Amino acid sequence: MKKDVNKVKSIKVSEIKNPQFLATLNYKELDELAHQIRNEILRVTSKYGGHLSSNLGVVEATIALHRVFDFSKDKIIFDVGHQCYTHKILTGRSLEGLRTKDGISGFQKMDESPYDHFECGHSSTSISAANGFAIARDLAHDNYEVVAFIGDGSIASGLAFEALNNIAHSNHKVIVVLNDNEMSISRPVGGLGRAFANISVNKGYNKMKKRYVSSVSKSKFGRFIYRITRYLKNKIKTILVPPTIFDTLGLAFIGPIDGHNIKDMEKAFKKAKNINRSVVIDICTIKGKGYSFAESDRTGYWHGVSPFDIKTGKPLDAHEGYISWSHLMSDITLEEMDKNDKIVLVSPATLKGSGLEDIFEKYPDRCFDVGISEEHAATMSSALSLGGYHPVISIYSTFMQRAYDEISHDVARLYANATFLVDRSGLVGADGDTHQGIYDEAIFSATPNCVITMPNNKSVAKALFKESLNNHGPFFIRYPRDYIAKDEVEEDISLGFGKWLIEKEGKGKVALIGVGPLLNKVKELVNQEKLDVSIYNAVYLCPIDKECLDKMMKFNKIVIYNPYSTKGGMVNNVISYLVSTGYKGEIISLAIPNKFVKQATIKQQLEEFNLLPEQIISYLK
Repeated sequence: MKKDVNKVKSIKVSEIKNPQFLATLNYKELDELAHQIRNEILRVTSKYGGHLSSNLGVVEATIALHRVFDFSKDKIIFDVGHQCYTHKILTGRSLEGLRTKDGISGFQKMDESPYDHFECGHSSTSISAANGFAIARDLAHDNYEVVAFIGDGSIASGLAFEALNNIAHSNHKVIVVLNDNEMSISRPVGGLGRAFANISVNKGYNKMKKRYVSSVSKSKFGRFIYRITRYLKNKIKTILVPPTIFDTLGLAFIGPIDGHNIKDMEKAFKKAKNINRSVVIDICTIKGKGYSFAESDRTGYWHGVSPFDIKTGKPLDAHEGYISWSHLMSDITLEEMDKNDKIVLVSPATLKGSGLEDIFEKYPDRCFDVGISEEHAATMSSALSLGGYHPVISIYSTFMQRAYDEISHDVARLYANATFLVDRSGLVGADGDTHQGIYDEAIFSATPNCVITMPNNKSVAKALFKESLNNHGPFFIRYPRDYIAKDEVEEDISLGFGKWLIEKEGKGKVALIGVGPLLNKVKELVNQEKLDVSIYNAVYLCPIDKECLDKMMKFNKIVIYNPYSTKGGMVNNVISYLVSTGYKGEIISLAIPNKFVKQATIKQQLEEFNLLPEQIISYLK
């Protein structure tokens, strides 16, 4: 029976139940399906926000993977996991409600589907995870393939290289699909390169090679002959074709393959299945494919988006009259770099997200984007400090966790002067449990020599930045994923090191110790309600202001409010000090529970934990 080439046009992506239907489609139909999936990704991200460019770039690759592999038993790990939107659609999940409370996650989630086998919220973990799955498979004498689908930015980090080195020297096969959209990985050039690549992954060649190795390895002389022939083969290949780093590691290599040609990718994936050792498949994709604004983007603007108008590309909520805390801290950094040529800026691939483009453009010799390498950023910054410069490391809270050892061992232990701008501190909303910036305060308040702070307005932010330059060792300035009024009145305040600010002195017996911008709203509500409450701004989270606490022994009730961290940092340290010094009154601690917080809006997350300013008032009455 002749297949209806228009059949796919009647398929609604929201009605897909599982990927089995892909086997019934021809290549024209598959291309049309890819077009429909792109439209759905655009529609949903324009409504809810999400990771757009990366997902538009991997539609055909994901279809080809599901055509060749059966991921109900084979394992697929997307790295970073936000590349999984097409995978979710093909495995029967609607993207409606993407990244909302009780909606579909923007990352692979094991509790969502049996097709999700691991969760990569941070980058460069997939090959290590794939190695673990492969070892577990082989120890259990099971039979399935393990595929790590990793971006060219992620594969350049230390963890990915550690894993590549390990799988290259083990007998536990892993398939690594390298999503190369920036031409950043060297590869074989020309016809000879393709010829050798085709030979190395040929099924017949690999069978013959296996028999040859088995036969000559039975005697000492045979093993000697094998070493000689292997040396000669590799020598000839190296002369004729420059090796890739994967060749050097001893991995099989296929590519480059057009990452938008489903047929070519299928051939490559089938070859990879026939190889009895680990293999890297290089596919070349266009980030943002199919949407002109995203395709032409060279700054990363369309990587992660808030709701936008598809026709114009403009965001639906422009936050007019406001500036993000990220851009505020970037402006302060630039202002200080203008004054002091010993300040240098370090960013681990968060240049766009933290609004650092203007600084990099103005001072290219004093700015360093080290890529997704937080550990390297920390240790390099330590040496910059010891070399006579003052590094400013702009980093997301959730990513800074990955550099804990280096910050502790190489920065704090050596008392290296450095300013850490800890972007997206506190709850982050839709990105969910992999990205919450709520743990760094507890981690580093327990690390010697670390100074941790959090401003509540522009004036305090500027004062803290200036203070961070005064040789205090590692100095952390935390700030939220939020906005601040551009016309906020600024004051040139004198903020003593380690000192808290008195926001309001009352005559009553209740005191509030608060943190960050949300304290401003609490103060406003206290004044509206005419509550006789004294309010203290805990600008320094570590060390805490013990002198201020000593003066608070007169209060009958002390409410400690930190909506930007778990209790493990400032909150517990204040409680410990109050108890140890004999405080007899009531202590109420209000902070984020020590748990992994799921996706929702920031307001919904705060409300769940009774941390909205309106909810705090009930504790003060």
